[in-house]
Amino acid sequence: MKKIVTILGARPQFIKGAVLSRELAKCATITEVIIHTGQHYDANMSAVFFEEMGIPTPKYHLNINGLSHGAMTGQMLTEIEQVLLLEKPEAVVVFGDTNSTLAGALAAKKLGIKLVHIEAGLRSFNMQMPEEINRILTDRISDLLICPTQQAMDNLELEGYGNIENRVVNSGDIMKDAVQYYSRFSAEKSKLIARLGLTNTPFVLATIHRQENTDDLSKLKAIFQGLEEIAKKEQVIVPLHPRTKALLEKHQLHYNITCIPPVGYFDMMELLKHCSLVVTDSGGLQKEAFFHKKHCVIARTETEWVELVQHHFACIVGSDPKKMVDAYTAFKTKESDFSMDLFGEDIGSTIVKEIQQLIDA
Repeated sequence: MKKIVTILGARPQFIKGAVLSRELAKCATITEVIIHTGQHYDANMSAVFFEEMGIPTPKYHLNINGLSHGAMTGQMLTEIEQVLLLEKPEAVVVFGDTNSTLAGALAAKKLGIKLVHIEAGLRSFNMQMPEEINRILTDRISDLLICPTQQAMDNLELEGYGNIENRVVNSGDIMKDAVQYYSRFSAEKSKLIARLGLTNTPFVLATIHRQENTDDLSKLKAIFQGLEEIAKKEQVIVPLHPRTKALLEKHQLHYNITCIPPVGYFDMMELLKHCSLVVTDSGGLQKEAFFHKKHCVIARTETEWVELVQHHFACIVGSDPKKMVDAYTAFKTKESDFSMDLFGEDIGSTIVKEIQQLIDA
């Protein structure tokens, strides 16, 4: 029996990891050990969360959070290394672009363990983003790079990955599998729409949390001014990130929009199902909007998911309130073919086949 160790640290990684774990459970020749670094501390990440989501409980929980980037990554590297020395896996799997991703990647490679990076090849081309640094470094040392899109494949080719000893594969986006699986019973798990009185009320869903937006007061004001303008036409629901909430309160900023506490995965899925449009600076939510057949206004100056913009499912507006309102107005009357295959099919099973091939080599 071959063994892999999966490194997870943030809620989106657990959702994606659940897809992989379900597929690995069907494989008689691979056993999986999960490490939860604790990077994104969340009281909702309890036994109930894992049970409801059908996610295997991590064997190891490192409880590393609330530190600077350097301290967090260094402590994770130290503790993940100890687990890998104990478990002796054939491969380590990391997802995305968090500090947990980079720490897991470094720990694996320095011990000579094969490394799999799921969501490889994504680029914002903004080196001010910590996530961009994490993903570039992780890609460079990975043995198997699992790309979610052709654009990600193209990015790696332009960076010379055809001359580097590794395997690069376009599997499709694993989040698509997760959305298809969980959306079947999200309505049973969440009663948020009824509780907010939104059953027959059109609304725009918005999330703003990126440091580049929240820590720049002029950007923060501009974005919320744009949301307030939209709210004159249609209700705007904002699950408010703690950082954003703290800064709005610190600067005594008040807007005529509906702010609610942060929501769980099933609640967010129901909000996506029922909303008319999404405004966000979240990378993951851009894709989930597409999977739920909703247009997306991106409150950033760039996106890793360029396919959504190229095919006019999304629009980049930065922090410009006028551009935000104009995009909202244009999308309200726009009809799009959301059946376009941008992100693949049967992604989880494809990834497991590639991992099997890697560890059997």
